[in-house]
Amino acid sequence: MGKAEVILTGGQIFTGSGQPVTGKAVIVAAGRILDIVPDSAIEVYRNSETRVIELDGKLVAPGFQDAHVHPVAAGVELLQCTLTEAVDADDTLARIATYAAENPEGWICGGGWSMDHFPNGSPARQLLDDVIGDRPVMLSSRDHHSVWASTAAIRAAGLDASTPDPADGRIEREADGFPAGTFHEGAGNSFASVVPEIDDELTYAGLLRAQEELLKLGITGWQDAMIGDKVPTLPSNLPAYRRALDEGTLLAHVVGAQWWERERGRDQIPEMLERRAEIAAIGSDRLQLGTVKIMVDGVAENFTAAMNEPYLDAHGHDTTNSGLSFIDPALLNGYVAELDREGFQVHFHSLGDRAVKEALDALETARLANGATDGRHHLAHLQVVSEEDTARFAPLDAVANLQPLWACHEAQLDELTLPFMQKNLAERQYPFGDLLRHHAKLAAGSDWPVSSADPIAGIHMAVNRVVPESDNVPLAGEQQCLDLATAFAAYTSGSAYVNHRDHDTGSIAAGYRADFVVIEPNPFDVPREEIYRSTVVSTWIDGVEVYSTN
Repeated sequence: MGKAEVILTGGQIFTGSGQPVTGKAVIVAAGRILDIVPDSAIEVYRNSETRVIELDGKLVAPGFQDAHVHPVAAGVELLQCTLTEAVDADDTLARIATYAAENPEGWICGGGWSMDHFPNGSPARQLLDDVIGDRPVMLSSRDHHSVWASTAAIRAAGLDASTPDPADGRIEREADGFPAGTFHEGAGNSFASVVPEIDDELTYAGLLRAQEELLKLGITGWQDAMIGDKVPTLPSNLPAYRRALDEGTLLAHVVGAQWWERERGRDQIPEMLERRAEIAAIGSDRLQLGTVKIMVDGVAENFTAAMNEPYLDAHGHDTTNSGLSFIDPALLNGYVAELDREGFQVHFHSLGDRAVKEALDALETARLANGATDGRHHLAHLQVVSEEDTARFAPLDAVANLQPLWACHEAQLDELTLPFMQKNLAERQYPFGDLLRHHAKLAAGSDWPVSSADPIAGIHMAVNRVVPESDNVPLAGEQQCLDLATAFAAYTSGSAYVNHRDHDTGSIAAGYRADFVVIEPNPFDVPREEIYRSTVVSTWIDGVEVYSTN
């Protein structure tokens, strides 16, 4: 019987599923969970060097895993002009002015502005000009689906009234056709040739800054949803991960989703195979590149999410726009079948109901072509899913990758989205409960920096679907709320399953890695509307405490 390096006793243990167990202690040795034993039996594992942690009712849970996150982009934004904490348009502009004064030379880059702070979700170039003057500015929205640019930046990129909209985006325009300042989806790439590149040092610093933030939140592993060199508005991030591996600074377990360049098609698959093999040859389990990220559609706020029915205009009438399918569905079917055959997992951005259907159709095509595989393909965002399609996830072994923080009534949804969707779709927003009742496997993530990376905040929203301390009703009704154990499982064992790490992470069990968090107060002991008040007090990876509030 091995001796323990760490013993956690006197609390409750969420093992990765079901209700927490009580009266048990977690025994840690050599980076692994040696055993889970009755509190009364810990003495046989204890010696003079054992660290005994008295939990006093706190909760021990597996380390959270974020199944859809952009850490490098988030970290770089924290080191640039970051706007995520702005409360309104005036605050946003004040933060930009302050950053400009502190950084008086060159382009101003960064992001995090909120669409709901500006009319129609589209800030004008003149707002930047008024506070910055004749200086190029390019700032990504919080969701990175839109870019806000100053007049100097627009002119530097050679854009004017004659510049056409790209096939995969839209330029907001003034009466004479000149760009108004907001560029949606692929239109944001218009600045790629003139905006300064984010250098390797800033990218690496961004990764480490992001990891620091994620560890504070109890996140011990994640899936980076965009790994690549040609990702709109994001820095090239694979070199930063490789450097972190080389220097031993990558503490978390990371799955990288290689970015699918939709204009290149299947020609890029050999390169993806090479990158996957190169990382595997390093021999570290801290980073794998066995996933491919495909954007099926855009987002609802700028009317590019692919919908089965057209968007409405401001008067409630049908328009001719039902959003964008970024890849022809017939081509998508072939790409996904080939990726599945090559052993890749496919991570879909699928937000509108037509996009969800197209992703599921592609998985059905792959199943017919290749038979059942262990791809663990997953669909992220899932804002609108038809009732028919919620039942297709389980038979196709498709995982529903939830971003719970979005599943509530708030300004961006209530003012920029729901009024422009078919009225019956208000009841189809983020149908977590329907997916669960149809036995879909659930994982969860944040899409940080789009929204907070805090898993406890996400769990609170999955359970309540109401902003804390709000008197709103749950979005789409109580029937779409998850129970607390299911929400915890989505962020732990569910995301570990998606990451192909469920054999040694995502659960508190003998033989598993000692990746866990300690939470106070225990969320299972407080009223459901108080879950958000719980916080991570320590985070552990391989039995080492990597964050503590003490």
